[in-house]
Amino acid sequence: MDEKGAAAAIIASTIYFVEAGPHNTATTLELAARRAEELDIRHILVATTTGRTGAAAARRFKGRNVVAVSHSAGFASPGGQELTSKNRRLIEAEGARVLTCQHAFGGVGRAVRKKLQTYELEEIMAYTLRIFGEGMKVAVEIAVMAADAGCIPTNEPCLSIGGTGRGADTAVLLRPANAQTFFDLRIMEIIAKPRFG
Repeated sequence: MDEKGAAAAIIASTIYFVEAGPHNTATTLELAARRAEELDIRHILVATTTGRTGAAAARRFKGRNVVAVSHSAGFASPGGQELTSKNRRLIEAEGARVLTCQHAFGGVGRAVRKKLQTYELEEIMAYTLRIFGEGMKVAVEIAVMAADAGCIPTNEPCLSIGGTGRGADTAVLLRPANAQTFFDLRIMEIIAKPRFG
């Protein structure tokens, strides 16, 4: 690579986990934290179900704008909330926020699928993103949710951390977008993801 080409390139590492899953959480958070420090990224998003991963991220990224995005109420059971009160308190005690809202790739479209046995656009988009892994779909989805809720700006990059089932196994640097301008969202770097899964 010549000097001109080198000046136009950014060298960054991507870690590919052999298996997807929560056993990658500590490594994923550490890799994301290292990149946040290198690039001085202020906004951190993390998907959390029970709040365990959200609490770990809130501790690791303390001092930054950390938003732990939970499942919507009623996701697993009618009216139920999977985020525990204890973990919500731990997240908030570290200065992070919890966002609970309609899923960007679910919501009313999911109701249409359940009632009429046909897929709507949002779920087709989710399946398309899953070709990169479940965690990638989650990382993109929570970025849209947080942008729509006004928790993060759309004019600067953020780190978004998702997972496959529980825990975290995917971290990306992205420029978020609102749902109505979804195609302006840009994945800038893949920090970590499962190779398969």
